[in-house]
This record gives sequence, structure tokens and C-alpha cells, in this order.
Amino acid sequence: MIQTAARLDRVSEYYFAQKLRAIAQMQADGKSVINLGIGSPDLPPAPAVEAALTTALAHPQAHAYQSYTGIPDLRKAWAEWYMRWYGVTLDPNTQILPLMGSKEGILHLAMSFLEAGDVALLPNPGYPTYRAATVLAGATPLYYELDARNHWLPDLKALATQDLSRVKIMWVNYPHMPTGARASAAFFQDLVDFGRENRILIVNDNPYSFILNDTHMSILAAEGASEWALEFNSLSKSHNMAGWRMGMVAGHPAYLQAILRFKSNMDSGQFYPLQKAAVAALQLPETWYEGLNAQYKARQQRVFALLDVLGCQYQRDQQGLFVWAKIPDTYPDGYALSDDLLEKAHVFVTPGGIFGSAGADYVRIALCSECTIFDEATQRIQSFLNAIKV
Repeated sequence: MIQTAARLDRVSEYYFAQKLRAIAQMQADGKSVINLGIGSPDLPPAPAVEAALTTALAHPQAHAYQSYTGIPDLRKAWAEWYMRWYGVTLDPNTQILPLMGSKEGILHLAMSFLEAGDVALLPNPGYPTYRAATVLAGATPLYYELDARNHWLPDLKALATQDLSRVKIMWVNYPHMPTGARASAAFFQDLVDFGRENRILIVNDNPYSFILNDTHMSILAAEGASEWALEFNSLSKSHNMAGWRMGMVAGHPAYLQAILRFKSNMDSGQFYPLQKAAVAALQLPETWYEGLNAQYKARQQRVFALLDVLGCQYQRDQQGLFVWAKIPDTYPDGYALSDDLLEKAHVFVTPGGIFGSAGADYVRIALCSECTIFDEATQRIQSFLNAIKV
């Protein structure tokens, strides 16, 4: 057999890919498993979005190759959306680059800016893709610790005392996944100032700012952000379009041109009807977000009830598509609790350790199931706990 590239030795298969196989085998064995782990929205996109998709299929160029930079209507819609909700002015022709989901963009950015000898700052806990993209690009990850005592925000003063001479990029993600922590405009300004003072590009991954959140913020609103910050955004969570793969990166034209040089060698543009549907999504009224959040709020209350049964601790003001909770002392870590629930109650929750060592004592539950499913999961867990006590 031909040997694989050495770079693959630095990354492992995504945790959920492995776990889904195990769950599928349990299902095949006749065990009904409730999966509360993965953040894939179960609700549909708005009818106007689906209508725009089908209408665009009749366009003469609907099935042709498309521009690497997206159709002008899409870039314009993103710019108007940023102005409407974040108060940020972006030039649709030079400061917005549509992507096939922000996950694609994270790797593109890493491959465009990082190489052997470079260092990237990564959050612990944080989205595993930041590490994967960093090491695939040949760079070295340097973790900055987050904890509940500092509201899951990095200690920038402590970071500044370290040797940052080889650091080129700092990955941040607020509202934060997996903890649901929120940032403030003042903190975003501190981040941009930190980037300028240390010559580090701050990259904020911002797909959760519309979920259980009435205050929408972008790091690009901070003074000096044009030179020292980029931001990824996505329609996956905010518009129930996860499988549509519609995202973007915004920032200085020079940075986007660098990413485009890499991206243009990886794809041949996005399907035209998907782009027109994304335009419709970005033009949805405020009532869309209000209705979506009402459903997520109801689900969040069900998850709180489930966590109470388990004896977990959590913050009630979390943002985003998940609930992050500290496990009871009766379990050594989140993996043990997750495995126990899957084996004995047939309920899967995500162990916090997959997001880094700082998440070892936590679990994460996605709000991507109907309330009745959360109720059933709670009943299963309660029955499992009652059986232990007998």
C-alpha cells in the first residue's frame, strides 16, 4: 500500500464520525438511541429560501460553473446584512468572500497564512477544527486556557507576557462554542488591540450570534479591525441551512485575496441556486429570528430539566445552539458520563473533553431535537438513575 502523507499523522478522524458509527451499530442491533450530541439544526429553512432555490433552477446559467467570489447579489446581501445587524460597513466587491461553509474557510485561511515555524493561538476548550487546520498547514498550536472563573474569555494580559514572536494567527469564537459564553464590544476591542500590539491576525468565528442572543456583535465593528481581524460567518445555524454549506469570510481585501488564491485551486464556485437562496435568507425579517429563538428557548428549558436530573451545573444565560454543563463529582470526566448514558440509557451527549483538556469536566447537549425528544431522554435517564438506587 502507498504510504499516507506525514501530515495526516498529526490529525485523527473527527470524533463525531467515530461516534456516529457506534450509534449506527447500536441502532442496527435494535437499540433506540437518542442523539443529543451533534449541532445539526432539525428545523427547515424559511419557505422564502426554499422558493428562491427552486426558482433559480430555471435560470439559464443555473448549472454552469460560477465565480470563485460568488455572484454580486450574494456579496451585496452579505454586506447589507452586516450593516443591518452588526452596524459594520463592508465593500461587497472587496471585503466579502463567500465560502462553502465557514469550516472550509478555516482550512483555507490556515493554508494561506500558516506554515512550518509559525504558531497559532487556539482556545482550550474550542472547536477541534482550529487545531486540525493549524497542524495540516504545518504550524504549531499554542493553547490559551479558558475557564468559568473568567467567563470563558482569554486572559490577554497573561498571554502578552508569553513569547509571541512566532504567533501569526489567534483563533477566537464568540459567542463561544462549546461553552455558550458571550463577548462584549469592549472585549472585541481589546482583542483587536492585542492583535495590533503583537502583530497577530485575530480570526473570529461567528456563526452563533443569532441563536438565543438579542445583542448581535461582530469583531469587525472594533476600531482597527480592518487591519488586524477577520471574521467568518455562516447560515448553517442562524438560518437552518447546515447542509447547504453557505458561509463567508469578511475583512481586509488583501487578506481575502490571499485566501482566494488558495480557494480558487480547491473548487469551481458555488451552485447558483444555492447562492440565490442564500440571498433570500439574508433578507429575512426580524420575525424569522424571533420565531427561531422562541423554539430554541423552549428546548433549552427542557435541557436544563434533563441536566437537573443528572445533577449537572450550568449557566442559564448561555448563547448558541448548545448547553454546556459541569458534570457531578460522581463521574471522573465527561467521557465517563457520556459513555454511561449511551450504554445504559441509550442517550448520547457530547463529552466536553473533545474540545480540549479544559472541557474534561463538562458535557455539551445540542438544542437540535423536538421538546418531546428531550422529555423522553430525561425519562430514560431518570429510569436509569432510579435503577441504580434500587
